[in-house]
Amino acid sequence: MDFLARARSVIEIETDGLRQMSARLDASFTAAVEIMQSTLDQRGKIIVVGIGKSGNIGHKIAATLNSTGATAVVLNSQNALHGDLGIVSDGDAVILLSYSGETSELLDLLPFIKRFEVRMIAMTGKPSSTLSQHCDVTLDTSVDREACPLNLAPTSSSTAMLVMGDALAMVLLEARGFTEEDFAKFHPGGSLGRALLTKVSDIMRSDAALPIVSEAATVIDALHMMNQTRSGAAIILTPEGRLAGIFTHGDFARSFQKDPMLGQRPVVELMTRNPISVDADSLAVEAVKMIGHNRIDDVVVLDADGKPIGLIDTQDFARLKII
Repeated sequence: MDFLARARSVIEIETDGLRQMSARLDASFTAAVEIMQSTLDQRGKIIVVGIGKSGNIGHKIAATLNSTGATAVVLNSQNALHGDLGIVSDGDAVILLSYSGETSELLDLLPFIKRFEVRMIAMTGKPSSTLSQHCDVTLDTSVDREACPLNLAPTSSSTAMLVMGDALAMVLLEARGFTEEDFAKFHPGGSLGRALLTKVSDIMRSDAALPIVSEAATVIDALHMMNQTRSGAAIILTPEGRLAGIFTHGDFARSFQKDPMLGQRPVVELMTRNPISVDADSLAVEAVKMIGHNRIDDVVVLDADGKPIGLIDTQDFARLKII
């Protein structure tokens, strides 16, 4: 067997299934998002129910919803009839996953869920199934075939359900105006959370650690200051204390190749004027974006009056585990 060829075949089969599902999207998807959005707006929650592989996908969908600020819980269908129905409340939305739409454990649960004033969304590969007929909205996740060579193991079908869940969560996220700052509240332990919750003023180099020289300084003066503060750049100030420019190790290296005797030259001749800067009250993620977008190593931090009060080096992000 050609393992690589077989692997590519699996991926292609599943990819084709996703393309077909994307092409079938219609007003039912919009209706599902609107149900979920109105449920959350009214302080309700989203309940996800599935059996077997669909149940596994349901856990992932619920986790994605929760991580993007949409309150979601998983209802274990086997335990539902023994007390777990207590998590269901009037006003909730229920997403039921079953590729066949005829899963007995799920169908047995329907009459008891319907006792509550909830709206139900079916995610199934059989739009004419019993499950679909009992739900308010049906999302069609049908595929031509499984990627399994026996056409038995849930592969293409489970991938379709997973991607449909991601589509719901991401569209819902945008519809609710969910922001990066909101995301950070639910992910405070990760590097992204730290970047989104940390302010520039919390991580910048300042006071004695801030490499500052005047416009009258020479290149040697700037290098001494950079070595003293262990920084990759020096900020050059005007006599009024405003930002004149920045001189970096990169500036020195490029200029040294042309003039090895540049040490006594005024640093203003080699500095970068109007360097990239960021406000001290900005979030650290803004500095991360600036450094990445502009392909630089240092960002000058300004106070409310536009005067330099700090410097951020890319090494600071790594040290503080922000990137």
